[in-house]
Amino acid sequence: MTPPVRLRDIEARHPTPWGAKSAMQTIRLKTSSTAEERARPGPGRDLGPLLAGAATAVAGTGALLALTASGSPLRGLLTLFFLLAAPAAAIGLALRGLDPFARVLTALAGAVALDMLVAQGMIATHRWSWRGGIVAVTAISLLLLLLVRMRPVERILERIRKIRSRQ
Repeated sequence: MTPPVRLRDIEARHPTPWGAKSAMQTIRLKTSSTAEERARPGPGRDLGPLLAGAATAVAGTGALLALTASGSPLRGLLTLFFLLAAPAAAIGLALRGLDPFARVLTALAGAVALDMLVAQGMIATHRWSWRGGIVAVTAISLLLLLLVRMRPVERILERIRKIRSRQ
């Protein structure tokens, strides 16, 4: 017979051996709001979809102005908006479980990182072109949107919960 393995100091003080949940087991994702919460009365109830549509139109205009090499003074500003908004929208859609502020902040940080990775990759392969960068960011953003729409995160999380409940 072998003697029982002695726990290290940190293991002995941790509450998990006595049935408590670890920190990762207590993290919960927010569920989507109910229909009553979404249908708020008042003048601002349709503002979200309206702003999303306006942002899409502005971003699309920026991409179009950039790809056609227009001489418009708004080309630079609208193209920059597109380069931030397209990947941020795709990343933000994938992060549905976060609260709104964390979602916006993470999506913008991811958009900046994606833009820099595309630029770095094009420079490293000696294939730099501004048109190619816009097309690459568009393609990656559309691919992210397609992947998120095809396999929602909730299904994956539900499968993980089922697997954990079996153990």
